[in-house]
Amino acid sequence: MSTEEDTAQNNSPQAGAAAVETHTSPALAPFKTPIFRSLWLATLVSNLGSLVQTVAAGWTMTTLTDSHQMVALVTASTMLPIMTLSLLAGVLADNYDRRRVMLAAQLLMLVVSVGLTFVTYFDLLTPWLLLIFTFLIGCGGALHNPSWQASIGDIVPRDQVPAAVMANGMSFNLMRSIGPALGGLIVVTAGATAAFTLNAVSYLALIATLMLWRRPVESKTLPPEGFRQATTAGIRYVSLSPNLLRIILRGFLFGLTAVAVLALLPLIAKDLLAGGASTYGLLLGCFGVGAVGGALNNARIRARFNNETIIRTTFLGTALGTLVLAMGYGQLVSALALLLCGACWVTSNALLNVSLQLSTPRWVVGRALSFYLMSSAGGMAIGSWIWGLVAEHHGLQLALMLAPCAHVFGALIGLRLPLPEFSTLNLDPLNRFIEPTLAVQLSPRTGPILVTIDFDINDADIPEFLMTMAARRRIRKRDGARRWSLLRDLETPNTWTEKYYVATWVEYVRHNQRRTVADSDVSDTLRRLHQGTEPPRVRRMIERETVPKQADPYIKGYDHH
Repeated sequence: MSTEEDTAQNNSPQAGAAAVETHTSPALAPFKTPIFRSLWLATLVSNLGSLVQTVAAGWTMTTLTDSHQMVALVTASTMLPIMTLSLLAGVLADNYDRRRVMLAAQLLMLVVSVGLTFVTYFDLLTPWLLLIFTFLIGCGGALHNPSWQASIGDIVPRDQVPAAVMANGMSFNLMRSIGPALGGLIVVTAGATAAFTLNAVSYLALIATLMLWRRPVESKTLPPEGFRQATTAGIRYVSLSPNLLRIILRGFLFGLTAVAVLALLPLIAKDLLAGGASTYGLLLGCFGVGAVGGALNNARIRARFNNETIIRTTFLGTALGTLVLAMGYGQLVSALALLLCGACWVTSNALLNVSLQLSTPRWVVGRALSFYLMSSAGGMAIGSWIWGLVAEHHGLQLALMLAPCAHVFGALIGLRLPLPEFSTLNLDPLNRFIEPTLAVQLSPRTGPILVTIDFDINDADIPEFLMTMAARRRIRKRDGARRWSLLRDLETPNTWTEKYYVATWVEYVRHNQRRTVADSDVSDTLRRLHQGTEPPRVRRMIERETVPKQADPYIKGYDHH
């Protein structure tokens, strides 16, 4: 007799736990894992090159054109690929070897950076050509980031993920504290060509580390999802996860508002502070120092305040720093304001990233991260364009004064849609499903498959049963079920039937393998409410078309007449 698919006995006595250990991991704990340490160090070198390139590109644009909007578009051109390609990168991260995806992305950025170096050396660079090169480098970053961030949960234990994410962010901001100053110095003393050359060389360390990394091969019994199916599954999962939607929304709003500082910083250095490339580099370095300070104090901050209080404070702190920058009081005051902005930047982004990773199971974490990166980068790309446009037509100071108003809105929206706390749910696979032996030969792509599950429920238990089924509906649809419905037998009213479709047999198997330990509470409750002497009965059926016309004599007779 067939039993309900996720109510079979579990082989592991611990798998029914609904929560996991969530104690704070020491900040340096992830570095005890050799591959994380190696990748982190290689990423440190790569980040140094990227920041030198950022300074060189931003300052070079100010020498190629007087347009404020074109200067701001340098930031937008690196963010736009993340907005447009992150979903593709997330699908690749969830369905293919993440190491190979990262390696391909790094090789792409190396080739493009070499091209930018040659074009600059031969004095062929134009404003639009510079934007094209920065856009292509951004494409490589967009392909790399979801795989790298999703790999963190594979490399270190779950309780070390917050520390690893923070260390990852600190890697970038450590270099941000010295990279921009170094970039400004290189541009002033050796020119933009030397800065672009350094960036090209910086990719080699990470490429070598990825080539030497012998990542364990995952044993997958199912073929990779097609791009369309994987994209649909990611959209469906995120859209049916309210906590993820709130995280993604706040990421978009923070990117939209906070990017005003970075997008307009070359103009702040040049116009408000009457400085040069070295001034720009030093100011960007102060932003990085603030970010490192925020990263080092992040664990203490998270221990004392809830997530919504922290994210609201980062919005308001960035608003204050931006307003001070608008006043143009001098380099020292501006540097202090950038320390505050940098601390708020890394605290906000790390908090949102960790919240999302701890709220998402491994099978879809790459796609969930891609949605977050896409929304955050989209906010930054749109914000760069908006603040550049305002500065172009209404003045730099007005743009810097309007941005804090948007920051305040981002803080106030938390009153209605507060950020969730870190998830304590165990999102590991439940692993209760055993694929049934079928009497009918099916190929993996055969479908659609209709599944019905019969329950026997007492009248007194119906309210609890209906509430539990509401949760069941969300889980089913989130994991790939279609046309879900709940039916009640009119002749034997204690009999209730859950009904849903999946596209193919392989999707049915994939649907059941996506069930997490945290979902087991719903299945356990339904099993407890079921009053039959046997487990709930499952029927799996293949849907077929009606009898074809050529095989039906009545249809033939009708057609003849």
